Amino acid sequence: MIKGIFPTEKFKYIETPFYWYDMDLLRQTLDVIRNECNHKPFHVHYAIKANANPVILKEIASYGFGADCVSGNEILLALECGFKPDQIAFAGVGKTDREIGIGLDHDIFCFNVESIPELAVLSSLAADRKKKARVALRINPNVDAHTHKYITTGLNENKFGINEQDLPEILKMFQDSPQIELIGMHFHIGSQITDLSSFEDLCVKAATLQQWFNEQGVTLPMINVGGGLGINYQHPNHCPIADFESYFRLFEKYLRLQENQTLHFELGRSMVAPCGSLITRVIYVKEGLEKKFLIVDAGMTDLIRPALYQAFHHIENISSDMDYLPYDVVGPICESSDVFGRERMLNKSSRGDLIAIRSAGAYGETMVSQYNCREKPASYFSDHI
Repeated sequence: MIKGIFPTEKFKYIETPFYWYDMDLLRQTLDVIRNECNHKPFHVHYAIKANANPVILKEIASYGFGADCVSGNEILLALECGFKPDQIAFAGVGKTDREIGIGLDHDIFCFNVESIPELAVLSSLAADRKKKARVALRINPNVDAHTHKYITTGLNENKFGINEQDLPEILKMFQDSPQIELIGMHFHIGSQITDLSSFEDLCVKAATLQQWFNEQGVTLPMINVGGGLGINYQHPNHCPIADFESYFRLFEKYLRLQENQTLHFELGRSMVAPCGSLITRVIYVKEGLEKKFLIVDAGMTDLIRPALYQAFHHIENISSDMDYLPYDVVGPICESSDVFGRERMLNKSSRGDLIAIRSAGAYGETMVSQYNCREKPASYFSDHI
């Protein structure tokens, strides 16, 4: 079993749990994405909800990528970390007046609008400020992403997006409201998608909808296909970078852009998940009747994905090179769901050993809570330790 390379000797003196980021891997990932998009009408907006650590954000912004924000505070943080206003897209099903105001005041690139009432409020707030808001309509393509039900977002029954039957009414709103400008369609069918055929289905649907808009005399300068590309959680050492080549080439093949039209992506997990690990320490090794438990000092407050989504993360003992034994890796939180992995084969473990929970760079640190009055974990970076 191949293990990751960590500066374990340095880790011994750091209070656990903490997040560790391999900045070289992050840069390698960003290089691949940038190279795949070179000389193509492709624009990538990083989904800040995946990881909002300012060090990570500044690195991504330095590559010239845009930002995909889902709150007003994310917009402000993006600007603070170097993202340009004209590369910021603002999504979200429940934008408040304050948040819309932040976007308008900073003249962001686009609002991804998800309902008729939201479009009406946006028009009104833009008029109050004597501004014109650029809008992409988030349309439900009714494409099954074949992923966890909590992170499937493109079906008709989801809370997100606009259904097709509302489009004629929405087009009339644009005709009647000079404060809003329709610049594109937006989609997001889900997250952690590993079956790329779902994206082929999205391309077919997007082409059909674009034809409908053309028939109404509407030309769209851009299409935004969202994000959702999955990573390999099972084998982070063998597959440290997502298959961006196949992903981008699929859209190049199946989605024919019109003249001067641009294609936008909102990638999050695939950009940052592999570079992050949650480092925790064994508090106790508990012998059960039929199994062994590693009780560690990290809990679901530090990484909630396994408890919330039953998500798999590869786990390694980075202190031991002894024979492998099966362990249930559990945290200290007073909840039975506070389990990182069951029956995991780890090197024989002892109190004080360091455990790495891999591929935690997305939806790890950003979803930390202080349940049980726990302190938030610190963050360390391979450049700075």
